[in-house]
Amino acid sequence: MSSVVHFEIHAEDVQRAVDFYVAAFGWKTEDWSEFTGSPYIGVHTRAEGEPGINGAIMQREGANPQPGSPVLGAVLTVEVEDFDAVADRIEAAGGTVAMPKYPLTGMAWQGYYLDTERNVFGIPQPDENAGT
Repeated sequence: MSSVVHFEIHAEDVQRAVDFYVAAFGWKTEDWSEFTGSPYIGVHTRAEGEPGINGAIMQREGANPQPGSPVLGAVLTVEVEDFDAVADRIEAAGGTVAMPKYPLTGMAWQGYYLDTERNVFGIPQPDENAGT
């Protein structure tokens, strides 16, 4: 079995996307552009020794997708402790609701958002009482 070990978020405006994810989730960043020859910002999404994966925000080849476009690629899911607080931070950082909060009965509260580059991502808050 193979494990996911890295992700990349494509952005028309790399710094705008970096600012969004730092504001929304508190991710730490590191400029790795010298290794790739183009804008490529490493993102650390977890503390050392904690579960999860790290990734990068990189220059998109072309324009951001138009609103309502189908998802092209994978959708990131970022587990949160407080859905409503994180949703407020996402919107304050320039993100928009793609699918409002709803219960995954007996599992979690779930919702989907668009970042500043129109990439879709999900946020679940584990809660065994959701929808019951």
